[in-house]
Amino acid sequence: MDLIRKAFVKVNEYQRAQTMTEYALILSAVAVVVFVGYQTMGTTIGTLLGTVDTQL
Repeated sequence: MDLIRKAFVKVNEYQRAQTMTEYALILSAVAVVVFVGYQTMGTTIGTLLGTVDTQL
């Protein structure tokens, strides 16, 4: 009975670690997308404000 319980605990811990790894990968992907979007939008907004400032 102890062998079965130990096997169940190992499988449960493996699944938890796998889920945490998946969350870390998703978080990394979101961070990259946000960073690239920020870089793109920052340049666009800076150019737009420069144009408005010039026209004023």
